[in-house]
Amino acid sequence: MFHGTTIVAIRKNENDLAIAGDGQITFGEKMIMKHNANKIRKLYKGNVLVGFAGSVSDALTLTSKFEGKLEQYSGNLKRAAVELAKDWRQDKVLKKLEALMLAMDKKTLLIISGNGEVIEPDEGFTAIGSGGSYAYAAASALLRNTDLSAKEIAIESLKIASAICVFTNDKITVETLS
Repeated sequence: MFHGTTIVAIRKNENDLAIAGDGQITFGEKMIMKHNANKIRKLYKGNVLVGFAGSVSDALTLTSKFEGKLEQYSGNLKRAAVELAKDWRQDKVLKKLEALMLAMDKKTLLIISGNGEVIEPDEGFTAIGSGGSYAYAAASALLRNTDLSAKEIAIESLKIASAICVFTNDKITVETLS
């Protein structure tokens, strides 16, 4: 489990996508070091959204590597994710990195881990990080029972998670694709 981060990704349809993250960075188990960190990015000409949980420097390193893979494979999200996961698992330096990533484009939503896993969730949403379970449950309920946009669902899901998880705050950053 990665403390101090919650990331949620929502796809309502091909034209309504959002990824959001809280801003809290926790040092160890007891100290909040930062409240307004940005843990989401737009990559590959603004066509791919990513969010990361885990060690900040590790996550930034992986985001940079992933961006290179997206360039190498002309924005093919699945191929770039599989190649990143292979490198992450096999490379002596990369395999020590502790992070998780969510990545999405208009067609695909993926969870990418250092264990070599590239998971495409069944539903049009997912969440990672210490408050991920709470954000996931909230997103599920909001998607099924409201007419909120993907962005609104992402924000509300993180607000709910921040009210429950001590490692998640309500300083939310959101990126969208439409």
